[in-house]
Amino acid sequence: MLARLQQFITLGLLATAIAWATWCLQRGEAVWAWAGVAVIVFGYAVFLAIELVLVWFVHGQDPAPKATPAQLFEAWFAEVLAAPRVFCWQQPFRSTREPDHLPASPGRRGVVLVHGFVCNRGFWNRWMPQLRAKGVPYVAVNLEPVFGTISDYAPIIDAAVRRVEQATGLAPVLVGHSMGGLAIRAWAAASGAGRVHRIVTIGSPHRGTWLARFATTQNAREMALGTDWQKALEALEPAQHFERFICFYSHCDNVVFPASTATLPGADNRHLVGMAHVHMVDHPQVLQAVLETVAQ
Repeated sequence: MLARLQQFITLGLLATAIAWATWCLQRGEAVWAWAGVAVIVFGYAVFLAIELVLVWFVHGQDPAPKATPAQLFEAWFAEVLAAPRVFCWQQPFRSTREPDHLPASPGRRGVVLVHGFVCNRGFWNRWMPQLRAKGVPYVAVNLEPVFGTISDYAPIIDAAVRRVEQATGLAPVLVGHSMGGLAIRAWAAASGAGRVHRIVTIGSPHRGTWLARFATTQNAREMALGTDWQKALEALEPAQHFERFICFYSHCDNVVFPASTATLPGADNRHLVGMAHVHMVDHPQVLQAVLETVAQ
């Protein structure tokens, strides 16, 4: 469902840009033609810039180090390059390109990959060939309905965990980006954390995010700062539960901020310097950490 929606948006934007440029050029208005195309094609970069300006102003007394303007600019530029690759190519047109990898012979610990808000399994397209090349079994899920409650994603994760368990004979490592980390926590609270070896979250709003105050969908509203949904989830989690977690977070995360909201008490919280929200998954430390936990 999400792939079709993002196909429609991507192709719609391209068609709009072509139609605008054609109309302006026919009228001899070349400057307006290319200016309009730039706004249509690169307008998202303005929104990313606004988000990172908000990161700067909302930081307050957050214990994470405050990003410098140079770090915010570098993070913005990297995110400008990463976002269209993910949202206009990998997810809408290549989400089924990389199949799940479950070898017939058991004994090697596997991974379950859980994407975030308005994403699908195509988000992990850069990871899956690397995991397969190293012989690591994996399953990448699609969380649907796209705009439902986060709690309803637990059965989807449970089915993926069962597939990896059956193929490997071992409890898997679960990896969640953004909302995916909360979906994993909801699954663990419902199914029992004993079925997972470790949990790695990447830019997950464990204690919400300031940006979600503008949310309109149910799952996005559940990710606002200090929501009742988050409190109900925390009430189901034992105090020692977070010792299984590795939480990656960044002071340049343009979606989950203030930065320390992506950390958990008692977890192995690891700060990534100068990384924006989507681009965080490309940081070599993140995949390396997953490979290390799989080998344990």
